This record gives sequence, structure tokens and C-alpha cells, in this order.
Amino acid sequence: MTMITIKTEEQLNKMRESGKVMKELFDRLREFIKPGITTKDIDKFCNRFIISKGCKPSFYHLYGFPGSVCTSVNSVVVHGIPSTEQVLVEGDIVSVDVGVNYKGIHTDACRTYPVGKISKQAQDLINVTEKAFFEGIKHLKSGSRVGDIGAAIQAFVEPKGYSLVREMVGHGIGTSVHEEPNVPNFGKAGTKELLCAGMCLAIEPMVNQGTRHIVISKDDGWTCATRDGKLSAHYENTVLITEDGVEIMTL
Repeated sequence: MTMITIKTEEQLNKMRESGKVMKELFDRLREFIKPGITTKDIDKFCNRFIISKGCKPSFYHLYGFPGSVCTSVNSVVVHGIPSTEQVLVEGDIVSVDVGVNYKGIHTDACRTYPVGKISKQAQDLINVTEKAFFEGIKHLKSGSRVGDIGAAIQAFVEPKGYSLVREMVGHGIGTSVHEEPNVPNFGKAGTKELLCAGMCLAIEPMVNQGTRHIVISKDDGWTCATRDGKLSAHYENTVLITEDGVEIMTL
């Protein structure tokens, strides 16, 4: 049986503080990310910034992950490992997935950034992925079901010729980075777990230019990439379900 926790007001206030740090970090990354830097530079920048705000990077060694944030370039969907050898070049896109731990309470969010001037096709993928998140939460409120989120995302994305990764999903969040329930980016409205006010979710469309199929690196056990080598984008926010809608805590 799925156990979804209702957050206390104290926990929610900690999440809001964590969310403020996240918002400022994403704004700063927009200026920081440019051709010539490495994904390890991004990792160090995020680590220092989060710690300077009295928080901890949630992903640091989480399940053994060797970095503070995930940096996923071009065809990498999620869980890209920051590296001193991976230099960003003009035209790349890079998703930066960040967790912020403030006094034991987590938020989780991701943005996909252009590196310098990118193609129209790459920019369209980024735009659709971001809009998919907002479609997913459009009718979300107390009394909605988890399936409503994925159904709305799928109905928006697939008619545009893009595909949605199915193996990687959103999730509950709070005292742990990953809590119940799982929140797929596809599905049928009116199905899965019932949501009510006080629940927090990390909703995160992962959209591929080509097919939905992925492959996970046998070398590092982490890097998840599109099987066909085409681009993938990722957009995520932590949201609080309210009686009449959602509060986006990381935006």
C-alpha cells in the first residue's frame, strides 16, 4: 500500500526556504553556463552556492552518486555525472538537476539550458518540455489523482512528435529526496493514487526528440541516455498540492 505523507507547516516552510535557494541558483546558472566550461565546473558552482546558503546538496553521494548535481548533456536524459573532461561547446544543451536539503527537508528541480547559440529544434524541445510541466499541473488540486498528471503531459507532448521517457518518473518528496508515490509522465486520467492538500511532489517531464527508449551506461551505472542518440530535455519543480491548485516551491 502506498503511503504518501502530508507535510506539516514547519516542513513546508523549510521547503519554501530550500525553494528560494533553488530559484536563485537557477538564475545564476543562466549566466554561468557557456561554451568552454566543464560539467564539473557546474557541479562545483552549485555545491558552493548551496552550501553558502546554509543548505546541503541533496544528491551528494545519494545512493553513491559521484557528484552534487546531475549534469546531462544533449542525448543524456538524466543522471549525467559531472566530469572535468566533458567540456560544453556552442550548440549543446545541458540539464542541471538539483536537490537542496534545508534542515533535513528536500526540494528537487531541474532546468535545461542552452550553451551559447543552439538550433531552433533544440530550443523547441526545451520549450515543449517546460510547457509540459505546466500542462501537467494545470488541473491538479486536492482530489486529483496521480494519473491525471501523466495523462495531461502525454496529451500535450506526443502530438508534437516528441516522446516521453517511461522508465524514469517523478516522485513524492520531503524528508527524503524520493518518497511515494511515483509520478509517471504518461498514463490515464482518473487512475493511481488519490492526492490531497499537504502532499508534495517532484513533477519532471523528460522529453526525447526521437523515440522514448533509453540505455543506461554499463561503464558507470548512472548515465541514462536516449538509445537513438537524439536530444533529450528535462524540466522539474517541487510542488505542494493545495485545496484548489498547487504551490510551485522551486519557481
